[in-house]
Amino acid sequence: MATGLVKRVLMVAFHFPPLHGSSGIQRTLKFVQYLPAAGWQPLVLSAHRRAYGATSAGQLAQIPPGVPVRRAFALDAARHLALRGRYPRWLALPDRWAAWCLGAVPSGLALIRRHRPAVLWSTYPIATALLATLLLHKLSGLPWVIDLRDPMLDEYIPADPPTRRVIAWLERQCLRHCSAIVCTTPGTIRTYRARYPELPAARFHLIENAYDEENFRSAALAAAPARAAGPLRLLHSGTIYPQEREPDSLFAALAALQEAGQVCAQRLQVVLRASGHEVHLAQLIARHGIGGLVQLAPPLPYEAALAEMLAADGLLVLQARMCNAQVPAKLYEYLRAGRPILALTDAAGDTAALLRAAGINTMAPLDQPAAIMTTLLEFMQLCATGQAPRPDPAIVAGHSRQARSAQLAALLDDLLPAHPDRDA
Repeated sequence: MATGLVKRVLMVAFHFPPLHGSSGIQRTLKFVQYLPAAGWQPLVLSAHRRAYGATSAGQLAQIPPGVPVRRAFALDAARHLALRGRYPRWLALPDRWAAWCLGAVPSGLALIRRHRPAVLWSTYPIATALLATLLLHKLSGLPWVIDLRDPMLDEYIPADPPTRRVIAWLERQCLRHCSAIVCTTPGTIRTYRARYPELPAARFHLIENAYDEENFRSAALAAAPARAAGPLRLLHSGTIYPQEREPDSLFAALAALQEAGQVCAQRLQVVLRASGHEVHLAQLIARHGIGGLVQLAPPLPYEAALAEMLAADGLLVLQARMCNAQVPAKLYEYLRAGRPILALTDAAGDTAALLRAAGINTMAPLDQPAAIMTTLLEFMQLCATGQAPRPDPAIVAGHSRQARSAQLAALLDDLLPAHPDRDA
């Protein structure tokens, strides 16, 4: 394929502005911002804003001028195709946004004909993004990079058997037909290499998540000054999934410490910002009787959320053992914020490994209330005396968005020469 003087990549992503409330937005958006400096011009194929449950114009200005963005027809089965709250299961396979495929494929072909990209790139979640790009790959013959922000399958997810069968089929098709598989953690690569031993090891690549320095510079201007007094403010910023980040053991630990008189609202305030599951969490908080200790807080604009991290006394990580092969995208922003971190996660997982590499050792398992009680009291004491470990700035600097974009550009460059037909 002749690429001419301009190397273009068609990026297929559901999570993209004006969607609000997903950390996955940042990965695609920052690649779009920083790939041009590394020699690649992005085109974006995303979903119509009607498909999003919540939208905000706040990050639209960060899309570089001149980047073509096509927002294809899309529906959310749960909101647009339901009757009295119910809809046929087949309308939501592989996910609730399956109708997006009807718009994404013709829109993607139009972008390919007009702009002649050299490579296709698509990011998961959402599964429909991969299904649409699989079809575009077959129709165009272009090399294809799959970006797996999370594994498509694990032991527990998806739990619904028909959905699990469809996702398993789609995963096989995608991994066998793509040119390169990008994962965000070493554990995910190990999982997929064990699941697909027939695939060459060279097809797998590690490009971790990251933070953006420009966003932090702006956020620093809005960050509140450190408070001279008051309770220790421990912040969790972002979605709390009921299984993967279930805080029930943390709440049990807080309730026990409250009962023993070791914590109170005058000493500790746990803020759960933009959890996405407020009803579930409110029920747990009420059941444990810790309403004075735990506050559910609404979403903030992105840079305001970063400013809140910069001002927090401590930052809270929740990651269950079932997610040992994953690292929350928010963790890289936690590291850049430079505040003490309390991590409730399995010591054997990739999240714990990343934290240890950055100099953080204040950790306990998410599912062990007794260990959480001990570690939380130690963390509070370390914060009170100014001795809580903080991320090593030299290590943190290696996790910038610019560095990750350079990695992706190098991978795309490797795909430019003619490749054998991977569909054979």
